[in-house]
Parts: sequence; C-alpha cells; structure tokens
Amino acid sequence: MSVNEKFYYVYILTNKIKTVLYTGMTNDLEQRIVEHYIDRIEKKHLPVNTIAIFYFFMKVINM
Repeated sequence: MSVNEKFYYVYILTNKIKTVLYTGMTNDLEQRIVEHYIDRIEKKHLPVNTIAIFYFFMKVINM
C-alpha cells in the first residue's frame, strides 16, 4: 500500500442464523467488525450472536 492509496470497504454482515442483514461502509474493515461485536455485547437487550461477514468489496483509490 502506498501513501497515496486509500482503501474503502462496503460490507454486509449477518447473524449466526442469517435472519438479519446489516450493510455498511468503512476504511478499516477489521476495526469496524470489532466495533460491531462490542456493540452487540454492550447492548444487553440484543442477543449476542456470532456476526459473520456475508460479503465485502474493497476499492483502492489512488490519490
């Protein structure tokens, strides 16, 4: 990765039983997945299911 490149990700997440889909966009996919997981644990009213990446697309932009 050069200094002039930026990475952007579009992703779709699902829960363990594939009943929920969540779409998002980020420039740090690994960190965003961690944030989703922590969010599920902290919100006690939501069931804590394994979050799985259903799909992601990476775009590299040369600046």
